[in-house]
Amino acid sequence: MTDSPYFLISIGLLIIAVILLSNSAHRRKVLGLPSGKIVYSDPGVLGKVEKPLYDAELSLTGKPDYVIEKRNRLIPVEVKSGWAPEKPYDSHILQLASYCLLLEKSQHKRPPYGLLKYRNRTFAIRYTDELRERTIALVEEIRTQKEHGERDRSHHNPNRCERCGFRFICNQRL
Repeated sequence: MTDSPYFLISIGLLIIAVILLSNSAHRRKVLGLPSGKIVYSDPGVLGKVEKPLYDAELSLTGKPDYVIEKRNRLIPVEVKSGWAPEKPYDSHILQLASYCLLLEKSQHKRPPYGLLKYRNRTFAIRYTDELRERTIALVEEIRTQKEHGERDRSHHNPNRCERCGFRFICNQRL
């Protein structure tokens, strides 16, 4: 029986399966992701390129770093490279909420919460009706401002200007 090629192939496949599962668990631990199946990831993270999530009604597009499926629920995960603030910034919460909204619209599954993963800490952000409405209102406000042309800078913080994607063309940078 142990000399049978089928037995040896079965043992080989079992060893490969154990190695792959172990590698997957190690990768998840290193990335700091919760248990569950990774059903979406941003390019470069797991090697495959995903299409962005899109909602035509709101004209909203986004790519969460990960989407985890856990107990038939979708959980968006946004990974931030810096250290965690005492509490998450509103902009980070609204970014995560926009991913919740996109998942709700495109997958017809409303996420109960999303995760903001910082270098040293993870926050679970509940996707409440209030947060959903706040996100929709912000998306509509941005669209309205965009339609009316250029807007004035909304802050007096040089650090925000330094990290802004429009800093090279902005005539109001600090």
